[in-house]
Amino acid sequence: MANKKVFFSDWGLMDYQEAWDKQEELLAQTVRIKTDNRVNDTKIQTPNYLVFVEHPHVYTLGKSGKLENLLLDENGLKQKEATFYKINRGGDITYHGPGQIVGYPILDLENFFTDIHLYLRTLEEAIILTLSEYGIKGERYPGYTGVWLDVDNEKARKICAMGVRCSRWVTMHGFAFNINTDLNYFKHVIPCGIDDKDVTSMQRELGRGVSMEEVKAKLKQHIGGLFGMGFE
Repeated sequence: MANKKVFFSDWGLMDYQEAWDKQEELLAQTVRIKTDNRVNDTKIQTPNYLVFVEHPHVYTLGKSGKLENLLLDENGLKQKEATFYKINRGGDITYHGPGQIVGYPILDLENFFTDIHLYLRTLEEAIILTLSEYGIKGERYPGYTGVWLDVDNEKARKICAMGVRCSRWVTMHGFAFNINTDLNYFKHVIPCGIDDKDVTSMQRELGRGVSMEEVKAKLKQHIGGLFGMGFE
């Protein structure tokens, strides 16, 4: 029987490498259970996790990304007190930092649905529903992942980036949702390899700071509802 129970954690402000290592560990444990089930013909339920975290200033480059989309050299990174990692998710380069909700669902999609495109669209929908509670109209931009505003004109701008990895239908990495993010840090990359579109945040759109805890609560509720999760 599919297990839709999900262990939720908020890791607070955590170094990117530490969070990456923890994700890899949870993914590996889940894949081991699936492998043992197949080899030993057992039916042990696989666990699911949803993690929210903030990172100190960091740029990450996905496996399909181009290094030239990082516009800082080593000295520039030091001046910005930022780090840089090449990582194993899809997508190009992005920025993580304080004031941004980074979500890492480590889910066995065989507990939900085995469709990576539906998985991404469902995460996008959770962001869109959360934004709507603040009077912000989030949308999908044909040909791109993530959540955007004003997609039908030249002011199109991204408010949530996405990049995932999936191994044996177990996911990791996820989304980066700009709440009170310092958008100046995006000026030092070509975000997601897109050089003609802007990046925004809830703070910029609303003209005021927003409670991170309030947004997290709403977002968690929407993710849980859309996936049919039960949180533990």
